Amino acid sequence: MSSRTVIRGGLVITASDEIHADVLIEDGRIAALAASGTSAAEAWTAERTIDATGKYVIPGGVDAHTHMELPFGGTSASDTFETGTRAAAWGGTTTIVDFAVQSVGQSLREGLDAWHAKAEGNCAIDYGFHMIVSDVNQDTLKEMDLLVEEGVTSFKQFMAYPGVFYSDDGQILRAMQRSAENGGLIMMHAENGIAIDVLVEQALARGETDPRYHGEVRKALLEAEATHRAIKLAQVAGAPLYVVHVSAMEAVAELARARDEGLNVFGETCPQYLFLSTDNLAEPDFEGSKYVCSTPLRPKEHQAHLWKGLRTNDLQVVSTDHCPFCFVGQKELGRGDFSKIPNGLPGVENRMDLLHQAVVDGNISRRRWIEIACATPARMFGMYPKKGTIAPGADADVVIYDPQAEQIVSAETHHMNVDYSAYEGKRLTGRVETVLSRGELVITEREYTGHAGHGTYTPRSTCQYLN
Repeated sequence: MSSRTVIRGGLVITASDEIHADVLIEDGRIAALAASGTSAAEAWTAERTIDATGKYVIPGGVDAHTHMELPFGGTSASDTFETGTRAAAWGGTTTIVDFAVQSVGQSLREGLDAWHAKAEGNCAIDYGFHMIVSDVNQDTLKEMDLLVEEGVTSFKQFMAYPGVFYSDDGQILRAMQRSAENGGLIMMHAENGIAIDVLVEQALARGETDPRYHGEVRKALLEAEATHRAIKLAQVAGAPLYVVHVSAMEAVAELARARDEGLNVFGETCPQYLFLSTDNLAEPDFEGSKYVCSTPLRPKEHQAHLWKGLRTNDLQVVSTDHCPFCFVGQKELGRGDFSKIPNGLPGVENRMDLLHQAVVDGNISRRRWIEIACATPARMFGMYPKKGTIAPGADADVVIYDPQAEQIVSAETHHMNVDYSAYEGKRLTGRVETVLSRGELVITEREYTGHAGHGTYTPRSTCQYLN
């Protein structure tokens, strides 16, 4: 039985076009687009018609950096795949790429299988996996080839967190050399963790224990230094590089320089670095702990450089690094010692709306909004044009977006499984109204009509930007 839906009267926005068009969906895919009011569009019949007059019709968001159920610092991220993907849908995101973790001493396969078990049957929207590589050895390197073949085409390494996820330069170089051969993409957490650990120890010895010192010890220069080093190692290996959660202007400058040299180097930033700052980390009564993440929030002057990087394409993607920990009982583990505060912020539900606010504020264009939140992450991680656009043949992951609606962000009304909002009280213009995932209604006029298990695992091809 075929099922058809028509979306009528909206402004269809993709990374490349804006057109007043009707959209025909058939059997979970986009079947056709036709200019609204034309005889071609009027001739379409369907079981379901959605009126999008006065609204935007945009591709579902692709959030290429989430951490559902991630064990960290003696606790676990508070969103499950069920709660996290439901919240993502509420925020207009229809695909996440989460991080499976290889623990030291484990194979990549064991880590990947564990994450498949967490996600399978629980997701409201589609999902894929990156692989965190914590233990580079000959077996791991061979496994990387196998994972690329089965659609896990990106591997994350850490220059931070010695003793947990950390890889030294030799291990990083070996993994990069392997990815140069197998087509994989190395994603780098670029901070000099060895130096940071020294600064943490010294700060605590001086009695500097409040959350704000988390930002002070994780210096912007140590992000820039690690970014530079990662670029040079990738250059030696002849491998592409994707630097995650770029927060500092000095790191943006390193990426810009590498891209000016024609290197396959890419950068991602996150809403927290665009909208929050060290002022939040310094909030009294331990409230600053809510904003502890790594890389850390920076002083406000960095924000303009990040927005500029997004406009000039020195930064290509905005992901969330969604890794929520409740204030009560989780963030509080670090009272009296900032180094024990679990690192991470909730944000999977807020990204599309915050970036629309950036359109309203004049920081980016409407098409750039869709480019950095939908199309580029889909291309970067081998899912385009199945994901990230509205075009015949694409999955019918579609959001009806009301650009006039006003909302106030609050933990009272969000759907993430966490007891605070990083953007509490922020007024935003624009709101998700209806969300379809592969043609099925997940959010229907601000009501959740989806279900756990609708979301399916999405194997990925390799990065579509490599020259």
